[in-house]
Amino acid sequence: MTHTSTPIVFFGTEDFSLYSLKALVEGGFNVVAVVTKPNTKRGRGHTLTKPTVKIYAEEHGIPVWQPVKLHEIVDQVKALDKPAGVLVSFGKIIPESIIDLFTPGIINVHPSLLPEYRGPSPIESAIINRDARTGVTIMQLEKAMDAGPIYTQAPYALDQTETRPELYETLGQLGANILVQKLPAILDGSLPPIPQDHSLATYCNILTKSDGSIVPSSITPGDAEAKVRAYLGFPRTRMQLLGHDVIVTKAHAVMTQKTPLDVECANGAFLSIDELVAPSGKTMNAEAFLRGYLQT
Repeated sequence: MTHTSTPIVFFGTEDFSLYSLKALVEGGFNVVAVVTKPNTKRGRGHTLTKPTVKIYAEEHGIPVWQPVKLHEIVDQVKALDKPAGVLVSFGKIIPESIIDLFTPGIINVHPSLLPEYRGPSPIESAIINRDARTGVTIMQLEKAMDAGPIYTQAPYALDQTETRPELYETLGQLGANILVQKLPAILDGSLPPIPQDHSLATYCNILTKSDGSIVPSSITPGDAEAKVRAYLGFPRTRMQLLGHDVIVTKAHAVMTQKTPLDVECANGAFLSIDELVAPSGKTMNAEAFLRGYLQT
């Protein structure tokens, strides 16, 4: 059996999933179904929106399963001939009863160097903690969150300028490349997984809108700037500025105050706001904001 003939069921929902799905399809792997969450209502018009992986699968003639509960797909998986499972940012816990339907289980792409940052926000955590490096892990899925044995890892150096969207794209592509490189050896058993050292595990949490709030007096400018980069897009970094609620999209640390948009922080240094979303909803640079909102 070649790796291209092994039936693969792909689990994914978030945009991050699409990199790996594309790589599998373009690499000639036999993706026989895509499992994703049901369509969701988005925007002010509550438009019913398909996950991006569903759109891609439909364009390539791949069946899409959107179970409300995962037990709904059991019979469909059992009808396949010894399928493998691949999961990337699916967004739901997979029960053991589903994992056990696959050979050799379900293979997971996780955007951290496990056992670091088990959980749902490893990319944001690496940026906000100003880590020197991050990476991706290809692992065997287990019931416990991100605790399964590791097939392979690929590190990626950070230079403290990365934003959340940039690092999502970089690690999404890196994970996809490593997945298609190593998947044949995983499927034929020549690359066995190695257990994690659970004593070294660290964890990250689901992010909420409130995580983006900044009170300058309680944070250093370096940490605040990292938070702006880590939370760009979601949950976005919010603060009071000249009496207005704004979303900061770009900033840097300075030692002295030169404009009203150099905000004093916990250590006496300043966070200099370069770009923000004003109360009007418009994104603008610091000069434009001062012209429109500085009270004289």
